[in-house]
Amino acid sequence: MKKGLLTRFDTAFSRDQEEKIYVQNRIVEHAEEFYAWLEEGGYIYICGDASRMAKDVDKAIHKAVEIAGGKSEDEAKAYVEALKKAKRYLRDVY
Repeated sequence: MKKGLLTRFDTAFSRDQEEKIYVQNRIVEHAEEFYAWLEEGGYIYICGDASRMAKDVDKAIHKAVEIAGGKSEDEAKAYVEALKKAKRYLRDVY
């Protein structure tokens, strides 16, 4: 952050505190900024559990695009598919 390469750092701890906070919560919570980053050419990298985490994060990404982008469910789906085709939404899930 001191060098200006990182402008924001959010945490999401689901195990180390009483209130569970997940990545998908943060994505929706900050939908406007998240979407703005995508519009500016940002990339998404998802790594981890395929059975729950990756699915929940994917749903949150779609929701953020709908909310902040003013898109319908189908438009958000097409937007996310375009990110995948452009290799701007990459997943390493297992």
